Amino acid sequence: MREIPYETVVETVKQMCMEANYEMGPDMYAALRTALEREESPQGKAVLEQIIENAEIAKTERVPICQDTGVAVFFVEVGEDVKIVGGSLKDAIYEGVRKGYQEGYLRKSMVQDPLRRVNTGDNTPPIIHFDLVPGDKLRLLFAAKGGGSENMSVARLFAPAAGKEGIKKFVLEVVEKAGGNPCPPIVIGVGIGGNFEMSAILAKKALFRPIGSRHPDPFYAQMEEEILEEVNKLGIGPMGMGGRVTAFDVHIEVMPCHIASLPVAVNIQCHANRHVEREL
Repeated sequence: MREIPYETVVETVKQMCMEANYEMGPDMYAALRTALEREESPQGKAVLEQIIENAEIAKTERVPICQDTGVAVFFVEVGEDVKIVGGSLKDAIYEGVRKGYQEGYLRKSMVQDPLRRVNTGDNTPPIIHFDLVPGDKLRLLFAAKGGGSENMSVARLFAPAAGKEGIKKFVLEVVEKAGGNPCPPIVIGVGIGGNFEMSAILAKKALFRPIGSRHPDPFYAQMEEEILEEVNKLGIGPMGMGGRVTAFDVHIEVMPCHIASLPVAVNIQCHANRHVEREL
């Protein structure tokens, strides 16, 4: 049994929270540069230039890319031969988020109760999805998920007859209705299958894939490309100002589902797309 100290997890999570909020990932930065070359709208090009400049300032000065530093979302793969010593894994993640958002001067966005709206003061609790896997490693995937894009996300249960075309139509409807609200260019996560809640988790996890990656199944890889092409024909453009580049990419994740159901969720991510990964 491999042992990982509690404090190692705390420090790792703390650094992940700060890094994700200060530094745009290389895949996103490359996508912005490509979008700037493709965009024909003068307003759209100006917006993309400002987004790139903002990202460069944030990285250099160690300040948040966006004032909304998000809900702390984790996908955690726990090896069956790993043991956290000195405390629990869940507590370590909570403490790491607390320290990361306090020491990193990141906005605290979590409220204790959804209706009475009193701030927790430290951006806890995080949202954590645990998965037990073979091996002796601990893999942490973190996203700082902002409210603007999250609010535009939708889950729906279709009849199986809706099929591929019904799903494509649904994604386009969600993106068109969202317009400029999720701060495009966006990344679109689509979860298909499972059940009501699992489709949303699949859509969320899809956002962690690198820009430009395709689903390993050629059927879904083609579907990703088809949806992306149609989304970019909507003309919403960067920050809703009009243009060719409304989305950077579409990522689909799937799993088996009930014979009578076709659950589908669309999780939209803003242009910052803040996520980092660590393995201990």
